Amino acid sequence: MGSLFPSMILLASTSELLAACWRNLVLGVVQGLTEFLPISSTAHLKVVPMLVGWGDPGVSATAVIQLGSILAVIAYFKSDLAEVLKGFALAFKHGQWREPKARLGLAIAIGTMPILLAGMAIKLFWPGYEASSIRSLPSIAVVSIVMALLLAWAERIGPRLKQMHLVKGRDGFVVGLAQALALIPGVSRSGSTLTASLFDGWQRQDAARFSFLLGIPAITLAGLVELKDAFAELSLEGVLPLLVGIVSAAFVSWLAIDWLLKYLQRHSTWIFVAYRLLFGVLVLVWWLSGTSN
Repeated sequence: MGSLFPSMILLASTSELLAACWRNLVLGVVQGLTEFLPISSTAHLKVVPMLVGWGDPGVSATAVIQLGSILAVIAYFKSDLAEVLKGFALAFKHGQWREPKARLGLAIAIGTMPILLAGMAIKLFWPGYEASSIRSLPSIAVVSIVMALLLAWAERIGPRLKQMHLVKGRDGFVVGLAQALALIPGVSRSGSTLTASLFDGWQRQDAARFSFLLGIPAITLAGLVELKDAFAELSLEGVLPLLVGIVSAAFVSWLAIDWLLKYLQRHSTWIFVAYRLLFGVLVLVWWLSGTSN
């Protein structure tokens, strides 16, 4: 975590503070661009810092900076969230579970359980996860290529008939299982959920909207769990760089959400298939060249 938040130890000078702010600004932008596009924020937050010599920011730092993304998605979908909460309240009060918003809320709740349970299992039983080979460059490269091929397959065969108002608890469970795979760096939470939704027959834009809404509990819980450890190491000088990272991630995330939803109204996901293939191949070549160490 020190490489992303070097200010969590006492900074000796203003130049170090500015350098920390710059690093967090860049990584906040990377986080914002890649969290909601189906290209894996975790992979990019590992690869980009290594490319510029900053080292791997680590799981905790990545989760903390994701709080900016969660602020953005909550702000963007505040009306939808209000309707879901209202639908939930009416369902509990009057048993109206067939209402679309109540079913959407139920699907989100069910879909959150797989990644919650998987995340808890990793935290409790895999203490070496952060330094494991699953976070290595070759693993990220191969996973990115595999996920690109799966997205291409889903794009090709998905019937794209299902809309948001038809969502059921089963949909939440299926897409939620795919979301749990995002704990593997390179999978991409939005990529795995979008792919699963397309396989399941969703329209592209509604698949993306459901992916964003489903991600709110998961990203929030991940950020809050790691925030405790981050603040335990945070110095007074570290507050500003931390805020810079979160704010930049929030701003860019909002733009990325808005762009993707509009893009998928008229376009397919092939651009992301091509990008993920290229990204995976380049990372693999970089690792094989021996210059990534």
